[in-house]
Amino acid sequence: MDNKYMEYALELAEKGSGFTNPNPLVGAVIVKDERIIGEGYHQYYGGPHAEVNAFQNAKENVEGATMYVTLEPCSHYGKTPPCVDEIIRRGIKKVVIGMVDPNPLVSGRGVKILEDNGLEVFTGMLEDKCRVQNEIFNKYITTKMPFCIFKSAMTLDGKIATHTGDSRWVSGEESREYVHRIRQRVSGILVGVGTLLADDPMLTSRIEDTETKNPLRIIVDTKAKIPMESNIVRTAGEVRTLLVTTDFAPKEKLENLASKGMQILISPTKEGRVDIPNAIRMIGEMGIDSILVEGGSTIAYSFLEEQMIDKVLFFIAPKVVGGEESKTPLGGIGIALMKDAINIDKMSTCIIGEDILVTGYPVRR
Repeated sequence: MDNKYMEYALELAEKGSGFTNPNPLVGAVIVKDERIIGEGYHQYYGGPHAEVNAFQNAKENVEGATMYVTLEPCSHYGKTPPCVDEIIRRGIKKVVIGMVDPNPLVSGRGVKILEDNGLEVFTGMLEDKCRVQNEIFNKYITTKMPFCIFKSAMTLDGKIATHTGDSRWVSGEESREYVHRIRQRVSGILVGVGTLLADDPMLTSRIEDTETKNPLRIIVDTKAKIPMESNIVRTAGEVRTLLVTTDFAPKEKLENLASKGMQILISPTKEGRVDIPNAIRMIGEMGIDSILVEGGSTIAYSFLEEQMIDKVLFFIAPKVVGGEESKTPLGGIGIALMKDAINIDKMSTCIIGEDILVTGYPVRR
């Protein structure tokens, strides 16, 4: 067994990014006599699984070969037949698995079927990398709650805009392209109405020379203040858009928004605002497995305070602007005592263009 084959399977799996939701990213490599004779990945939701694509692309007979696959082969009928049956039928001798399926209804069943049919099975190769690659799927399949990512771009002195409200651009071009790739990966992108009023964004995924899909655009707007002439409303018939609002919103306004193609979700309220945990649960029930929370500072703090953020991405630009009135990534009331601060775990950093990207996972309190 060789890690390099699993590394390659992970690279293959990433090619399906943004097109398989709410299914996982999966890559498969077939190796015989230390040669790769077949490879495949799960390309789109409802399509053939990685193992089947690897068999279809095989250059020679796969009997007696070893298959490396990033996720435990499926053992049940869903959109496609069980992959374990095809693996057995094709005469594969050994299966090396990155991680066992986290779905409690099927976890370990594929491994057992393969072993019961005489195949040698090894699990856990590059498991940590496999888990990170499918962190969205791992949460959603076990909780039906979307995996929520908070993204913010700020200056070295922690500002997301100047005291005049100008924020174009805090981060560099490379960082902004990176964010569009994240938008491509997730199922939904969310902002509060304050950000919409300030920036009038499109919230679409735009990557040059790359096939992309737009995530569901989600606007949290307690009283439906969203302007009818905004970019979001004007394009609601072209890009799927959801307004999360409450009974405080005027019914006539909601009817007008719906006539433009916008979906309306009436959320319960909490302290006079959209009840974030309940709203996110309802969005999860719609099949949305992941959400990129882009702003503004008030909505971001609400998500963190309610422990709804699973991952944070802070892009730090090499510039300072100062100003007591300049906005910071997190607004709201804030935490009173430093001992109660939200800790960030599993921190990592990298350089993107001139910016520093800090990634981490909030610790549940």
